[in-house]
Amino acid sequence: MFFIAVLFIVWGNTSMSQPKSPSIAENQFQSSFLNPRRIVKVAENHYFIDFGKDAFGTLVLTMKSSQTDTLIVHLGEKIANSNHIDRNPGGTIRYQKLQLTNIPEGREYTVKLTPDKRNTNPPAIALPDSFSVIMPFRYCELENLKVPIEEIVIKQKVYNYRFNDKSSAFVCSDTILNKVWDLCKYTIKATSFCGVYIDGDRERIPYEADAYINQLSHYSVDAEYSMARRTNEYFIEHPTWPTEWILHTVLLFYNDFLYTGDLEPISRNYEALKAKTLIDLEREDGLISSKSEKLTDHVMKTIGFKDSTQRLRDIVDWPPSQSDAAWMNLPNKEGERDGYEMADVNTVVNSFHYLNLKLMAEIAGYLGKKDDSLFFHQKSVRVKEAVNQKLFDQTKGIYVDGENSKHSSIHANMFPLAFGIVPGKNLKSVVSYIKSRGMACSVYGAQYLLEGLYLNGEADYALDLMSSTSDRSWWNMIKVGSTMALEAWDMKYKPNSDWNHSWGAAPANIITRFMWGIRPIQPGFACVQIKPQLGRLTSAKIKVPTLKGAIIAEYLKIDNQRSSFMIELPLGMKGEFVVPQGDQVKISVNKKQVKLINGHAILMAGLNRIEMSMGF
Repeated sequence: MFFIAVLFIVWGNTSMSQPKSPSIAENQFQSSFLNPRRIVKVAENHYFIDFGKDAFGTLVLTMKSSQTDTLIVHLGEKIANSNHIDRNPGGTIRYQKLQLTNIPEGREYTVKLTPDKRNTNPPAIALPDSFSVIMPFRYCELENLKVPIEEIVIKQKVYNYRFNDKSSAFVCSDTILNKVWDLCKYTIKATSFCGVYIDGDRERIPYEADAYINQLSHYSVDAEYSMARRTNEYFIEHPTWPTEWILHTVLLFYNDFLYTGDLEPISRNYEALKAKTLIDLEREDGLISSKSEKLTDHVMKTIGFKDSTQRLRDIVDWPPSQSDAAWMNLPNKEGERDGYEMADVNTVVNSFHYLNLKLMAEIAGYLGKKDDSLFFHQKSVRVKEAVNQKLFDQTKGIYVDGENSKHSSIHANMFPLAFGIVPGKNLKSVVSYIKSRGMACSVYGAQYLLEGLYLNGEADYALDLMSSTSDRSWWNMIKVGSTMALEAWDMKYKPNSDWNHSWGAAPANIITRFMWGIRPIQPGFACVQIKPQLGRLTSAKIKVPTLKGAIIAEYLKIDNQRSSFMIELPLGMKGEFVVPQGDQVKISVNKKQVKLINGHAILMAGLNRIEMSMGF
């Protein structure tokens, strides 16, 4: 009756442990039956059941003897105490009460849940016809159970997109970070039940910014690319209204190409991607504004809106301030914008615009469109110059929120930092200001905050943020009782939040792509960069999925001057191991001392044993 799952992770030879690379185009859902982890008798005829993790599904009962009276079933994500489901959990945390009669004897009976009107009707993503109504729940209570508990088989039927749990793994010397990784990895699996990336259970609608973090984290935990690709195609004709969300579309398609090496999607959607850079809104200096008169019905149509009378609205971060969202009862009234001043020409939007132009120059180059590549490159240079000339306070040494603004938020500085806009001479002051603000952004903004920190040598501080135990941390999500990432740091920061939001799972990709520094630098992982910034960790192991097979890496700090790495690359892949300390480090690969080339050592397919000595 009781079930304990044990996951065995093998840090072995890749030829033995690599999963087969799945087809990118294939569509496949899967369901599974999970047994209870814990069953407690609460009172006579009243039992509490814990399935161990929150999951999207329904309840399946098999009665070995007849129950003539009504059986009362409670399902929920949150508990009020150790053996009692919270009947009024708040926000969009799910709970249902059902009364069952005429349960058949001797065969499986799937409990028919009450559908939620908002997430089971357009524009929500429709589930396959083969699915029953599903909801996220971890706990179950049975009341008025008149048959012995031993006479009933209780299972949680869970739905998700295909997922290989063994494709990835991570463990390190920081126990909190290990739990954060587990939370984020499981979130990616559990929220995949729609077959496209959705925001969460409240709406079940794809949004570009949510999808981008979901995509990066999904790529970091499983070699599965069809779900991201299907989501990308959805956005071509179903864009959403926030300005910055539109500006994530190029990023989504670029990463599909970078991780798969397949040019077809960016080639087929090239013209649409050009429009989604919002280049049609540029003024003479290259900066753009969603308040521009150039944002016409025609432009809205070119970026995919069927109702061309709609208009974009800048969002910066979510939730917004109280004045922008009167429906939301926020204690501090500022939302997650750090007091951002919403100027017409603002720093966050134009930082995204710069990155779009930069990536489009690369995309055009890969497609052989040399003139376009030069065109987008020149545009990106001009926008970068304009941001630094017109949106930077030379006296304070930091960026302001927008044109004619006197206010500087963390957002106005972390996005330029993450996207490579900050000149070297200004890095110290910008980074210092960002660090002075703490985690003054949402779980969405945390993606870019952490990227900017790791890209600029602030690994220790970034690790402190990921392993923090404050109420603005991933640990807080675990502490409040969730097994999936929350939509916000805590319910008090977004009172209508749900407990199953993939955009809160950024550490899954930050640990892989920045802390371990494992990222493709040639499309399709023909070449991988490994730039570890492990900070105060004394040991760490990771397994990273790719189309070519798994990358397996292990780190051990021997003492303050010496450390070792074992990095195994699959066949057909070469690597660059980047040493942050550059010439101050002696390094050997497979017991042969090597000379660093531009601060990195070349790695080949197979096992690479690396020994590093610092300060000699």
